[in-house]
Parts: sequence; structure tokens; C-alpha cells
Amino acid sequence: MRRTLSVVAAITLSLGLAACGSDDSTDEATPAETSSSAPATTEATEEAAADIVDTAVAAGDFTTLAAALEAAGLVETLKGDGPFTVFAPTDDAFAALPEGTVDTLLEDPQGDLTDILTYHVVSGKVMAADVAGLDGQEVETLQGATFTVNVDGDNVTLTDAAGNTVNVTQTDIEASNGVIHVIDAVLMPTG
Repeated sequence: MRRTLSVVAAITLSLGLAACGSDDSTDEATPAETSSSAPATTEATEEAAADIVDTAVAAGDFTTLAAALEAAGLVETLKGDGPFTVFAPTDDAFAALPEGTVDTLLEDPQGDLTDILTYHVVSGKVMAADVAGLDGQEVETLQGATFTVNVDGDNVTLTDAAGNTVNVTQTDIEASNGVIHVIDAVLMPTG
């Protein structure tokens, strides 16, 4: 299970790095392909074709999220057609939860863990430019509850049902079946 999380985290990091120059990197890859750098182009193409789970695994900073997705049986769902928008908590975000919380959640993966994980997923592909227009609006998650989007200039935060506010720290990590936005804390669907 930890190995799967490491893979998901590694993929997410790769997508994050690829997203920083997503359109430009594709354009740059084509000339490189003709000048004997074909392996780099192939890797970039594979990353662009990776689904949300594989992208997260590749990133390297989402091992806990990946393990939780596997435990809850949500890997195949997030490898599906989508599109999905995932607000992905980092390993540090999970580590900031009270001691023992993650272990307790993993003991009952079909209960609270599934609710929390699906609370981080929105149906459709919502890019950062779209989020900027949602200031003050509630967004419905796959779990069924909502969180509120707050926009202050370039800073975007999300306020969960428990009243906690989390920061969006990285945006627009594209995957073949959606997009990932990185957050610095775990969203909670209930108070």
C-alpha cells in the first residue's frame, strides 16, 4: 500500500512540474524530439497521458493520499473517465492531523475515510481560471457536501463544512481525466 502511495505521489509531483510549463513544454518537446532527445519527449507525453492517480503518485508528495485512496477502494474511480477535479492534500497536510487520525481512518476505509476523500473531489475539470470566478460560492463534492471557495487576488482558500480554511498552494496539474490542485490541509466534510 505504501508503495502505491509513493507511486501516486511521484506522479503528482511530475504533473506539478509539468503544469508549470504545460503548454510551453509540449511545444519545446517537439523540437527536442528531432534533435536526439526522444526519451525526454516520450516521458513528457506519458506524463500528459497519465490519469489523476498516476499523476499524484509520480509527484512524490502524496503518498498518504495514495495509500488512503487504495484503502478506500477509490483508485479505480479516479482512474476512470472523469473528468474530476481533485483538491489534493500533501503528506504534510495529513501529518498535521491530530496524532492517530490517519491510522483510525485507515481502520474503517469504507466509512469516514471514503467520506473525507470524496469530499476532496469535484465532478468536472475546474481549472484555476474557473476557480477565480467562484469567490464566496459553495461547491458540491462527490461526497455530497459542499465547501466554500474564497478568492483574494492570487490567493485561493477553501472553507470546509467544519469551518476550517485551507490554502490552495499549486494549481492546474493536468491529468488525462481531470486536474489536481494542491492544498496544505485536509478538508473535513463535517464539523
